[in-house]
Amino acid sequence: MNISFADVSLTKPGVLALLVCEDSVLSGFAADLDRKADGAIKRAIKASSFTGKSGSILELVALAGITAHRTILIGIGKRAELTTTILEHAGGDLHGRIGKTKEAVAIVVDGAHSAKIEPGEAAARVAFGAALRSYKFDKYKTRAKDKDAADAALKSLTIMTKAATAARKAYAPLAKMTEAIYFARDLVNEPANVLTPVEFAKRVRGLSRLGLKIEVLGEAQMRKLGMGSLLGVGQGSVQESQLVIMRWNGGKTTEKPVAFVGKGVCFDTGGISIKPAAGMEDMKGDMGGAAAVAGLLYTLAARKAKVNAIGVLGLVENMPDGNAQRPGDIVTSMSGQTIEVINTDAEGRLVLADALWYTQKRFKPKFMVDLATLTGAIMVALGKEYAGLFASDDKLASQLIEAGEAEGEKVWRMPMGPAYDKMIESRKADMKNTGGRDGGSISAAQFIKRFVNDVPWAHLDVAGTAMASPPTSINQSWGSGWGVRILNRLVEDYYEA
Repeated sequence: MNISFADVSLTKPGVLALLVCEDSVLSGFAADLDRKADGAIKRAIKASSFTGKSGSILELVALAGITAHRTILIGIGKRAELTTTILEHAGGDLHGRIGKTKEAVAIVVDGAHSAKIEPGEAAARVAFGAALRSYKFDKYKTRAKDKDAADAALKSLTIMTKAATAARKAYAPLAKMTEAIYFARDLVNEPANVLTPVEFAKRVRGLSRLGLKIEVLGEAQMRKLGMGSLLGVGQGSVQESQLVIMRWNGGKTTEKPVAFVGKGVCFDTGGISIKPAAGMEDMKGDMGGAAAVAGLLYTLAARKAKVNAIGVLGLVENMPDGNAQRPGDIVTSMSGQTIEVINTDAEGRLVLADALWYTQKRFKPKFMVDLATLTGAIMVALGKEYAGLFASDDKLASQLIEAGEAEGEKVWRMPMGPAYDKMIESRKADMKNTGGRDGGSISAAQFIKRFVNDVPWAHLDVAGTAMASPPTSINQSWGSGWGVRILNRLVEDYYEA
């Protein structure tokens, strides 16, 4: 979908949308339009239940005096409570309403700003929301009616504002982030027979066109590094495990980087501790953390962020096989610490153990954040509205919470402590990979913490948000791309400021 910005004016026949605050008082262009329609818009508002509440929509057809065939009013709530997230959802709501039209579509953002949101930024956020909503993953559909539906999709959207120049400038980095979120969503949505660890690494290599430096370590190289924890997970698969290192050097050469590590289990059967058959198809999305990290590095490189950042992706496939890891096996991680594998379905933390150790040892970052679709327990605790946040550093935790609130990717900090750490003590090795059912997401975080040394660290358990999360105004995709936005905002707030 092509998005453009233009000055406010009467449009050609087609669809015209207006943003309306909760008091439903029309002003500016909307008031002028109402006068041309001989008060029909105000009468329609009065006769309906439309109040301008955020998320509400009123559609009017063929109003006399107006060239547009359809006039759509989109509520954005009280002006004093207006946020960029509300504006994004308004753009998404519009696309959801008219996404299959072939007519020209324009939305007037005149007056839809506040003391905290400049007019240009407001227009850019509406465009961003519409762009995110327009995403579709239909590459495997072949039936004629599906192709016809794709052809009928909205091709262009004009955002009309008195601050068109400022809006274009504000939208430029958001357009790059849209591309990155699409990239992350595509990765999560791909079937596992297509997106193997090697194919995932190949697609990330393609991002070198943006100026990223990409390294890929195969199993032989990881074996030399002593990554027995990560390699144990993938040893039952015919697909070779990969460790991908993404580097963006946009900051000062003397500045330490920030680092992000993603769990990338391209398919998770549970291994010998095999999962129930029902719902196992969703385990193609068990690489959502790695997809988010790849999307973040895509964003930073595409918008030429003045930061130094590292992305490390641990890519494996967890399969049952005669060569697969067994419950009771003991593996030696890159750190030298030994791990008793109690449950082969607690595999993501084994991948992260070596990936995090490698990252902190090689790059000595300012901080590390890992993302993983790690535990079902986090969904029991938080549902699918929040990701679980675990952290060794209060400042980093606070900034992640603030970034999540600002970007609509919310996190909730969970407890950690010695009592939970004792749950993973082993009689046979330095630790075991699961502490049991109670507090499962917390003992998993305690396990990961043993591989970060003294580097400020945070762990995001995104099992409920990266895949199969509830549809929203700006995302109708199974794979949400969750994580790209919160991490990008974190970098802006923590590093660029």
